[in-house]
Amino acid sequence: MIIISHYRDKCIGCNACVEIAPEQWAMSRRDGKSVLIGAREKKGVYTVRLPDEAWEANRKAAEACPVNIIKIQKLP
Repeated sequence: MIIISHYRDKCIGCNACVEIAPEQWAMSRRDGKSVLIGAREKKGVYTVRLPDEAWEANRKAAEACPVNIIKIQKLP
């Protein structure tokens, strides 16, 4: 199991995460920022739990983010 956290308010809408992991990311037509699909928001941070199979694509998305607002971690 993995957890992805997205600090959406700091997103600049570069689209890198969507291009790398489109099954988990989308661009909002409303404000041009990325959306972590299926995430829940708490105090401005969006989080979602996913199976381990989602690790690699989302790790690459986090690395590609120019403002470093995507955090990913594996749960034990």
